[in-house]
Amino acid sequence: MPLAAKSDVQIDNDEVRVTEWRLAPGAATGHHTHGMDYVIVPVADGDMTIVAPDGSRSIAKLKAGQSYFRKAGVQHDVLNESTAEIVFLEVELKA
Repeated sequence: MPLAAKSDVQIDNDEVRVTEWRLAPGAATGHHTHGMDYVIVPVADGDMTIVAPDGSRSIAKLKAGQSYFRKAGVQHDVLNESTAEIVFLEVELKA
């Protein structure tokens, strides 16, 4: 069983929810479905493993400050199989 990722909600209002995620080496978010459109803002460079519902795996290469956007409905687990902590902000768009 992997370690649990740590999350800290920084803002939660009618328009957005901003959460800082920290994944230590060996940590995972657990399988989840995104209920809102969202933006990921990497705080540090790193490689995270994305596991799709069918079990297929891909590597997301994070570059500090290079954001990316995804639509609601994405289903996956996020794992840190590297030797360095992964840190990113998740900005969920409510409005």
